[in-house]
Amino acid sequence: MSHDIGVWIAALLTLGIFSFLYRDNPVYKFCEHLFVGVSAGYWVVLTYFSSMKPNLLVPLFGHFGEERNFLLIIPFVLSLFLFSRFFPRGDWLSRWSIATILGVYPALRITGFGQSDLVQQVGGSILPLWVAGDPLTSFNNLLLVAGLLATLVFFFFSKEHSGAVGGVAKIGVYFLMVSFGASYGYTVMARVSLLIGRVMFLLDNWLGLVRF
Repeated sequence: MSHDIGVWIAALLTLGIFSFLYRDNPVYKFCEHLFVGVSAGYWVVLTYFSSMKPNLLVPLFGHFGEERNFLLIIPFVLSLFLFSRFFPRGDWLSRWSIATILGVYPALRITGFGQSDLVQQVGGSILPLWVAGDPLTSFNNLLLVAGLLATLVFFFFSKEHSGAVGGVAKIGVYFLMVSFGASYGYTVMARVSLLIGRVMFLLDNWLGLVRF
């Protein structure tokens, strides 16, 4: 019984979202607001149990007899300062927390982003232009390196894009167009896959018209 009720609720909410294809209406707005509210609540609970509780509350306010890390009082107080935004007279306290976040978070993440977005990409582009006995791999490596260099020339603005430099930069534009097109196509394909999943849910789980 509970499974059937859940299926009916999910089906009606799905149809409520699809009703926007006809026009904007109160049913769609209700489903939209419900989705946003449930998603926000889910992420709040997930953040509390996966991050805040094990990393702050348990080490700071653990069970009796356990060793406590009193240095965590500093981030605990700063986290409380964030809620001062709701009080006009004390909203300036939240600036300390925001300044700490904007200063500490980039410093912690710059190593990870530098490793993933710079070092690994540079290493991935250092390829042999000729692989003995494998002409297809050689062609792929040559095409990747040529496209990378042409794209970098397009973003080189210290010299006017004319003559040979302009020709190479134009080739870089073509590589960028192919890259953006592939990225957009992947995004569309992912959205269509989600649509197919919901349609199959309605036809199979709800109406029972299609069985696999």
